[in-house]
Amino acid sequence: MEEELRCPACKQFFNNPVLLPCYHALCISCAVHLQQPAQNNAASSTNSSENAESVASGSSGDYQESDKLSILSETDSGVVCTSRPNSYVGTPNGLLFPSALSLSCPVCHKLVYFDENGAHNLPKYRVMQGIVEKYSELKNLTLKCQMCETEPAKEATVMCEQCEVLYCETCRESCHPARGPLAKHVLAEPKRCSGHIVRSKDGKCADHPEENLNMYCLVCKIGVCALCLMDSRHASHDVQALAIMCKAQKTELSHNLQQLSERARSTTEFIQRLKGMSDKVNENCEEFEAVVSAQCDALIEAIHHRRSQLLECIRQDKELRVRALKEQVATCTTRLQQTTALLQFCIEALKETDSSAFLQVGSMLISRVANTDHSWHKEWTAPRVSPHFDLTLDDKSVLRAIDQLNFIQMKPPTAPTIIPEECSAENNSVTVAWQPPAQSHVEGYVLELDDGNGGDFREVYCGIETICTVDGLHFHCMYNARVKAFNSSGEGEYSELIGLQTAEVAWFTFDPILSGPGLQYSEDSTTVTGEGWEHRVALGSVGFSRGVHYWEFTIDKFDADTDPAFGIARIDVTRDKMLGKDDKGWAMYIDRQRSWFQHAGGHEQRVEGGISAGSTVGVLLDLNHHILTFFVNEEPQGAVAFRDLYGVFYPAVSINRGVSVTLHTALDPPSDSEET
Repeated sequence: MEEELRCPACKQFFNNPVLLPCYHALCISCAVHLQQPAQNNAASSTNSSENAESVASGSSGDYQESDKLSILSETDSGVVCTSRPNSYVGTPNGLLFPSALSLSCPVCHKLVYFDENGAHNLPKYRVMQGIVEKYSELKNLTLKCQMCETEPAKEATVMCEQCEVLYCETCRESCHPARGPLAKHVLAEPKRCSGHIVRSKDGKCADHPEENLNMYCLVCKIGVCALCLMDSRHASHDVQALAIMCKAQKTELSHNLQQLSERARSTTEFIQRLKGMSDKVNENCEEFEAVVSAQCDALIEAIHHRRSQLLECIRQDKELRVRALKEQVATCTTRLQQTTALLQFCIEALKETDSSAFLQVGSMLISRVANTDHSWHKEWTAPRVSPHFDLTLDDKSVLRAIDQLNFIQMKPPTAPTIIPEECSAENNSVTVAWQPPAQSHVEGYVLELDDGNGGDFREVYCGIETICTVDGLHFHCMYNARVKAFNSSGEGEYSELIGLQTAEVAWFTFDPILSGPGLQYSEDSTTVTGEGWEHRVALGSVGFSRGVHYWEFTIDKFDADTDPAFGIARIDVTRDKMLGKDDKGWAMYIDRQRSWFQHAGGHEQRVEGGISAGSTVGVLLDLNHHILTFFVNEEPQGAVAFRDLYGVFYPAVSINRGVSVTLHTALDPPSDSEET
């Protein structure tokens, strides 16, 4: 704790410390040395403490008001008032007493103003002095001169009891000569304070030396005696018993110390953990350096191997060129020999003197020479191959890759973060959006959903996008979604779960893309009209595999003598036949007088009662019980039409020319459906 025991001004252990209003401490000699006339700091003090309020404490008798304004606070200028109200002066409106002194704290630079007694008005810091004395005895420390300008200071030989300053022999002669007013000062053995003086005043009131301090003023924050309580300065102040306040503050300090001790203990453990991590860092660094060196060696080896391959290609190309040149030389040499022989023969023939003999071969020789000249090939005048290698090693991409060679975080990524405000559920589809994990290298994501009933999760998406919409889910189900990231080093942790509720009832329309040709749809795809004489199937935009669903068709137009069919179908139903003609459709076809149920080309259960323009046909698909029921004008049309329905089914209708129907969805089943 040496740092706490050293004066911020002289850097030595405190000697006769005094307490400033800002609760920083100085040696009394340092405080006296730092104080200066208040006028020197008046202007700077006014500028730096515009919000501070200081009040001069005089003997005007208005002690109560001056005490209230002089208490140390966050906006205080540093002026406090003790039981001696005229020992501090303030700077209201910049007016100062001619003899006023000021002191700037060397730590926080707050100013405090005094009367002519200066720093001697500051209270003794007795707790600090006692701790310093105990520490000095424990460490057997020697006292240093407080006036030495050299470092380190010399050992003190005397102490002036009046000045309370320690001197070495040199400084005593120069700073405290035994003449003039100083001749009456008593020089004693060096000690940290005039302990007998302090101890003799322990527990006594400064204003009433005969009275013991037995109360504590909470406003002035000083101990007071019984006579002080009768003084008007403390008459309206809150006071408590001195012993009780001391015990309370010691208890509070002990509690705070316990908390601080816990923090210190945890910090000590943290430091030890950091030191352990430092050793681990060194160990991992060596391993990582070895790995990087091995990787670089592998790259260098790959370069050497590639160089060998490239050089081998060059050598092979060289051999091909040399072989081609040798072959061309041989060909040209043979041709040249033949030509030379012809030339020599012709020259000798020209020497023939017998004209008839020459004319016998002259035309032949002329023809051979002319043919040889005309047939002289290009390759006998130009090389087949170039001596230059028309190749360039393209190393730019490799050099660029080497420049970009860097470290990436190749440990498994951390968990992505689901973005709830961007997630949604609409009809029987859900959209999940997530944020990439920070400071992690990610190569892709895996999105998983449960079965909507709290069951096992299954993968529904794998890719690099951070948003995904999943269609074809069950209605009225709560789906839990989670996502994880992965890279080449492994998979990361899952994100937190998010629950998405699909719609309770199905809203859907006709799907022109899924449906067959030959049909005309309204802009909102809720009305379909037949255009040809052949039946065409129109499918709904959603499929069902669970739950109870009811929808209706309104007959807008019914002119021709035809049998529209209503029901359900698989996604791969035949689109150019009446619904129910194949095994992918389950339907009720109906005319103006009666209806039949049809599936896989077979029809049964004739029911009386038909439809006309304005009629409604309802379809009730109960996949909880796996049955299909029909209604006409909200009345049951026969018994249960089909049973044992398992899988995914789409709402469907088949119509032809003269029929137009409108689809209505998200309806409650008729009341008769429960009885049926």
